[in-house]
Amino acid sequence: MSQQIINIARDAAAINLSTQLRRGNIIHLPETGRLIVTGDLHGHRRNFEKIIAFADLENNPDTHILFQEILHGGQQDANGGCVSFMLLFDILRMQLRFPDQIHLIMGNHDTATITNSDVLKGGREMNKPFNEAMKHCFKEDYEPVKTALTDYLLSQPLAVKTVKKIWISHSLPADRFADDFDTSVFQKQLQPEDLKRPKPAYTLTWGRSHSQQTLTKLAEKLDVDTFILGHQAAESGFRLELPNTIILATEHNHGCLLPLDMAKSYTIEELALAVIPAASIAG
Repeated sequence: MSQQIINIARDAAAINLSTQLRRGNIIHLPETGRLIVTGDLHGHRRNFEKIIAFADLENNPDTHILFQEILHGGQQDANGGCVSFMLLFDILRMQLRFPDQIHLIMGNHDTATITNSDVLKGGREMNKPFNEAMKHCFKEDYEPVKTALTDYLLSQPLAVKTVKKIWISHSLPADRFADDFDTSVFQKQLQPEDLKRPKPAYTLTWGRSHSQQTLTKLAEKLDVDTFILGHQAAESGFRLELPNTIILATEHNHGCLLPLDMAKSYTIEELALAVIPAASIAG
């Protein structure tokens, strides 16, 4: 099983790095088709199943799914270890089946996993129980499996952009980093050092509580009209941050997703109206 998992991670990483939709560290989506944006998933398998049922990728070849923040949360093993890596590997299997339709972007829990840094969720440090569960599962193969997983996480793009100027990333630089944010990070090959504070890939994935001025400034800097982000709490599954941002969360039972027509322009209010609770999806 371990070698199969390693091969899945390596093959999926190769897809991330070779897709024709990727330029630098940004996925540029086609002019037409449907995009399903999800928020942080954090091991929530039932919402993943709902998303896959809703997308029906096999019968909708012009549909794309954007996932983020799969790790850290959800089911635990008998020792209290975090087994969210199992959901990640299931998503990678789907990515191998639908390489042009499933996309994952880098989140702050990914950067913490790559750099083996502390990261909290619900007041609990997550990397230790995550690593312990992987060791329990893969035993003597833990090191090569963890390396393959880490290499996959590092291969992820940082953002997705549509022709209609909608930008999706895990987060955005916090107010104090926004003015000096170096957009050249979107053009370079990422290394683990790029994911440490205060490097741009770090500030992009860890920022919270953005002011209206920062959101307006970053939209101009990135040449977009609206942002769809994860990372921040949204108890109802989403929330609107004026003037131009929606926060999505898919990690709990009120989790939501956002389906978009990529050929259509949306106001931020229209995007909010398009949000769908995962619980409303049959399957």
